[in-house]
Amino acid sequence: MASIRLKRVYDNYAETDGYRVLVDRLWPRGIKKERAQVDYWPKVLTPSNELRKSLHDEEMDWESFKKAYRDELESAEGVQEAVTTISEQLQHGDVTLLFASKNTQQNHAQVLKGWLEKRV
Repeated sequence: MASIRLKRVYDNYAETDGYRVLVDRLWPRGIKKERAQVDYWPKVLTPSNELRKSLHDEEMDWESFKKAYRDELESAEGVQEAVTTISEQLQHGDVTLLFASKNTQQNHAQVLKGWLEKRV
């Protein structure tokens, strides 16, 4: 069965990645598009700049960020189209969500993965 995986965009491409989805609002620094091998870049699935900055500036704790981000995903225009695209790709194989954050345990991609798994 196909699954949603997480991977840093800076890690090497692997054929087992399947369909590669960049889930950052900004293109990652220092990486060329050819190396990233991104199949899809739905900016609508990324946290707003305000929310992202609140977390990075430590104005918001992790639990508050997760709730606020899920709320944004529920109300953002265009999200359903992105969810449909990812869902269709999962019918053909794995989907890997690519993120740039050095923190692999607490980042928006973790939240997005859990949110998507409940919808596809």
